[in-house]
Order: sequence, then C-alpha cells, then structure tokens
Amino acid sequence: MKILLLGKNGQVGWELQRALAPLGIVVALDRGGADGLRGDLEDLDGLDRTVRRIVPDVIVNAAAYTAVDKAETDVERAQRVNAEAPGVLAVAAAAVGALLVHYSTDYVFDGSGDTPWREDAATAPLSVYGRTKLAGEEAIRAAGCRHLILRTSWVYAARGGNFARTMLRLGAERERLTVIADQHGAPTGAELIADVSAHAIRAERANHGLGGTYHLAASGETSWHGYASFVIEQARELGATLKVSEIAPIGTRDYPTAAVRPLNSRLDSARLRERFELALPDWRDGVARMLREILD
Repeated sequence: MKILLLGKNGQVGWELQRALAPLGIVVALDRGGADGLRGDLEDLDGLDRTVRRIVPDVIVNAAAYTAVDKAETDVERAQRVNAEAPGVLAVAAAAVGALLVHYSTDYVFDGSGDTPWREDAATAPLSVYGRTKLAGEEAIRAAGCRHLILRTSWVYAARGGNFARTMLRLGAERERLTVIADQHGAPTGAELIADVSAHAIRAERANHGLGGTYHLAASGETSWHGYASFVIEQARELGATLKVSEIAPIGTRDYPTAAVRPLNSRLDSARLRERFELALPDWRDGVARMLREILD
C-alpha cells in the first residue's frame, strides 16, 4: 500500500507518520514538499500534480488552517486551505482510485444544547473556521471519491504547544488562574487520532462500505476549567513545582475572542466505535499519559 500524507509536521501528522508506517510506504510531505512534490494546501495545482504523480492508494490530509481567530480576517486563505484544497484532493483521489482520509471539527455545529453531536445532526458553524471546514467536507462528498471524514475536537499532543503546557506554565508563574467553565468537550490526543485512523484505513480497504463521516473523540467530557484542574492535579502528583492555589471558573462572555466558540463540543462517537469495533479511552487517560511524557 502507498500512502500520501500531507501535514506531516503537525500534531496529528507527526503521530500519523508512526501509525501509518506498518501499513505500507508512506510519502510524508510538509508545505515545502520534496523532489518536485507539493504538500502546500495553498498550491492547488501542485496538490493535483502530486497525487497524480504518486498514484497513492490512500491520501491522508492532516494539514489545515487552524488559526481560528485569525481566520475571521484571513478568510480567503482559510477558504483555500480548508475548503478548496480538500476538494482538489478529492477530485484527484477519485481519478486515481484512492481513499481520502480527512480531518474535520466540532466547529461545523453551532454548539447549542448539551447533547453530544451525532454525524447526521444539522450543521450551523458560527465562525469562518467552522464554515470553511464544513465547505471542505461538502467538497469531498461532492467529488464522489472513497473517503473517511473524521471530525474531532480539543486536539492535543505532547509535541509542541497545547492547553496543558500553557496551564503548567501559568500555574508555575501565578497563584490564581481563570479558565472558561461553560464550554464542554473531550480532550482528544493526536496519538489516539492517528492510531484510530490507521485502523479505519485497514478496515475500509477491506470493506469499502465503511466509508463516510465519523466522530472521533475520547470518551467522557469536561470543561476547559475541568481540564485545567485535572492537569494541575496530575502535575503535582508527578512532582511539578507549581505556585497556583486557585483555578477560578469564568464564562465565555468573560473572555471575548474574534471567533465565536461553540459551548457544546461534545461528539457522539458511537458510530465509529460500533462500525470499526473500537474502544475509545477516557480523556483523562490520554492527558495523564501526555503529562507523564512532558514532565518526566
């Protein structure tokens, strides 16, 4: 099997290089590409040429425009990367007979209510980021290629910056932290996303009927405040020296941002679990493991 991986140096892309390796030959590209190949999602012609040159069995697109607030004013670039590029990849995938694996987000929903979102729930994004990610999904479906669209939320990894690292840094500097308590979801590790992706690719290759859109998130739920509290508690148990003595809950309205965040980022992953025979661990398991990795 030959796999074309885009976005190899991102949080999910880095883990995918490991998870996909046992499946076959992985051609992993970042924005710069190599040997005339192009992995830059802003270079639509280059993407098309790259797919048709490699003729992969699977294309995994782990690249995206993820600067949620900046997207509100950088609309054209967000649209090109998140919407137009996936459409180009999908058309090329259909032409060469490849499976396209693409990652999307809970931001395609409006964040209302407190029930976890199912795949067939009505979409109503609140931000440019959410709208462009939804447009990318729609372009893939319209192209008619075999595909797996995996929506996820609150992604983190031990590598690079993340919410937990920010809490650890601030917790070492300040006695009091304020963290949003009315947004709810499940922190989901890049490592889990990559491992599930590899499993799903193998399964879809054996049974094309498994293609479609799925929600992929760790089990359980929390708020950003609950997430921060867990991080600080675990870090102390691991011996970290922290100054913080209070983590105060605040509302979303108390921390205004350029892009509107959904209050309900809960994703119902039952369809993924059942169709691919998977068990998704509790979010605490992955976060605790990540903390051990960065603090040990």
